[in-house]
Amino acid sequence: MIKKFELDLSSKKTVFGIEMFRIRALISFRDVKKGDLGGYVEKEENLSHYGNAWIYDDAQVYGDAMVYDKAWVYGNAKVFSDAQVYGNAEVSGNAKISGNAEVYGNAEVSGNAEVYGNAVVYGDAMVYDKAWVYGNAKVFSDAQVYGNAEVSGNAKISGNAEVYGNAEVSGNAEVYGNAEVSKLNDYIVFKNNWSSGRYFTYTRSNKMWRVGCFYGTEEELVEKAYLDSENSGKHYESYVNLVKTLEKLEK
Repeated sequence: MIKKFELDLSSKKTVFGIEMFRIRALISFRDVKKGDLGGYVEKEENLSHYGNAWIYDDAQVYGDAMVYDKAWVYGNAKVFSDAQVYGNAEVSGNAKISGNAEVYGNAEVSGNAEVYGNAVVYGDAMVYDKAWVYGNAKVFSDAQVYGNAEVSGNAKISGNAEVYGNAEVSGNAEVYGNAEVSKLNDYIVFKNNWSSGRYFTYTRSNKMWRVGCFYGTEEELVEKAYLDSENSGKHYESYVNLVKTLEKLEK
């Protein structure tokens, strides 16, 4: 193995009792030139010697965290605990990635955003500003989470969906497609308590329903449900009518 960096033992800092060292490039690759100083790591295992991954500026990677493949971590970003950043992912600004969180693919986490716990951000997804993604939440595809938004629990944000403002998406919600969520009543999560026990989500901005692998309008949902069984049809039709009633009350 050809090492691409070494620890500069003369350039170190101690944060929360953890001693970290700047990295120095031993070879040239991508936009890094031999001899360039990078960001800080606690140990060599925090950054792979394989691939073009690099830590820039004053970014810090420590604990058992790992940065590898072609990932970039820069600015004042911090990646720690058991977090992993890989693929073509970028973490920048004052972003924090921690816990067992993973950021990969072409995903970007920037600003003062935080991704932690068992959360996963991947694909071409973006998490930025002061947004938080945590718990077992997943943000993927081309989805964006920004502003002061929080995504937590088992929530999934995908497609071209956007969650922003002061929105909180949690539990078993699935915000999908071109949905936009910026406030409390922009989505509703229901539970199928008559057969499967699974959760399903209605998003108000595009008036669409996400039920398992199904994604469509209220008419398409009811039609499909009746094809499955009359019992299923009646239940989903009741929930569709409930949503219509709730939206009338909010006008």
